[in-house]
Amino acid sequence: MSYGQGGPFDGPGGSMSSTPDWDALADESEARSRRKRWMWIGGGALAALAVAGIVAAAVMAGGGSSPGGNPTAAPSSSDQTAPDDKPSFPDVSVPPPPNPRDYITDPKKDTAPLTPATLFPQKSMIVGEHSYPRTSTATTKDCTAGAQGALVSSLAHNGCKQLLRATYSKGGVAVTIGVAVFNSPAQAAKVMNEARTNLMPLPGGGVPSDFCQGHKCRMATNATGRYAYFTIAGYLDGKDVVASETKARQIARDGGAYAFSQITQRGKDQAAKAAEKQLEEARKKAGQSS
Repeated sequence: MSYGQGGPFDGPGGSMSSTPDWDALADESEARSRRKRWMWIGGGALAALAVAGIVAAAVMAGGGSSPGGNPTAAPSSSDQTAPDDKPSFPDVSVPPPPNPRDYITDPKKDTAPLTPATLFPQKSMIVGEHSYPRTSTATTKDCTAGAQGALVSSLAHNGCKQLLRATYSKGGVAVTIGVAVFNSPAQAAKVMNEARTNLMPLPGGGVPSDFCQGHKCRMATNATGRYAYFTIAGYLDGKDVVASETKARQIARDGGAYAFSQITQRGKDQAAKAAEKQLEEARKKAGQSS
């Protein structure tokens, strides 16, 4: 059998040619190769990004990094301090400061030396703007020796333990202050209420021996704590003190105020000393407990 032109098997260039198109095949193979290379490159980039994300997450979970950029590890439980793990100190309580009045009320506490030098230590009595030089002082265990009139028996019957006196003078007037010491405030208050006549004046240092003897003088009595205190004031020339005069009245008032302040100061000084002792004992106790 023979086939003419246009048969099933045409020559080169025909639609059913048996010869492959090598150029087309080569182009298709090259395209497939390029697609594979891009897939590998893209997959590698995605993998790299995934690894970088994992590493960043791990660093953040580990506590971040220091200011210099170096990672800082989180402290372990053994390195951390518990909130309640604080240094403890010994519980040492200091008692409240002593009351100064206790030291002029209770003879068991009122133990500081009691002499004219400790009760009247200043060379002048200064009250406000007024100043009066001290002229003489005295003390006695026999309280009646420094008193006159009804005060003598009152001091004796109420158990006066000591009587201290001091005289101050200026400008033609003078005042003698007396401070009587008892075992209780009740005794001092009783003497204050019983006394009708007063202290024996204390002369000396320019104050004549007849000061407030045989003429009228201003007298006063008061008490604080276990102390009763007295004043007798008048003119050095023997002139009577009358209601209208002012100089004797002023020095008498200043003398009473000064006596009160000196007795009160005695209580304050002893209370301050006791407070210092309490503080020192508290410090020692704290040192032993630490």
